[in-house]
Amino acid sequence: MSEENVFLFVPNLIGYARIALAFLSFLLMPCCPWPAVFCYLLSALLDAFDGHAARALNQSTKFGAMMDMLTDRCATMCLLVNLSLLYPRYTFLFQVSMCLDISSHWLHLHSSTVKGSSSHKTIDLSGNAILRVYYTSKPVLFVMCAGNELFFCLLYVIQHIEEPAGWLYSLLFVCALVSLAKSAISVVHLVTASQNMAAMDTAERQGKKE
Repeated sequence: MSEENVFLFVPNLIGYARIALAFLSFLLMPCCPWPAVFCYLLSALLDAFDGHAARALNQSTKFGAMMDMLTDRCATMCLLVNLSLLYPRYTFLFQVSMCLDISSHWLHLHSSTVKGSSSHKTIDLSGNAILRVYYTSKPVLFVMCAGNELFFCLLYVIQHIEEPAGWLYSLLFVCALVSLAKSAISVVHLVTASQNMAAMDTAERQGKKE
């Protein structure tokens, strides 16, 4: 029986396409706002397809989970860097958002994998109620992620439109509320993951003493 090549699993191939689209959007952001947003959102949309492919083909892997999470975090971070250039007065808020997003997801993923989960989206259902709803309800997860990304994309697009329509600002306001809610969930991520890591440290130290 030939050895499987994890790098060529279908979900990971989709992941590579996501990375390519993300880099293309970064390249286009300074000069071509609409193609840039199209590539960025397409990359984000493919996140749902690689998950479906992984489950359907039984090709879920730790490598794929890590690549998926890093692609999401790095893409959002690079968009926020661009927004910092467009909105210099709010650079600090964008920096805080980047730090919170990356640190909470990284620590949550690390604590999940240490506990034996294959992905940060595979959680202990006896754990935090907010995270349980966030990760087990697909509509909630979609609305939170899509609303957050759309908020940042709208901030970017509005700066490139001479006279933005009123409905764009209304949509921006709604997405801003979703983004704030997702930031609050990131804080819960960070606190819960820190508690999990501390509990594992305590258990490990107690085991050594015994």
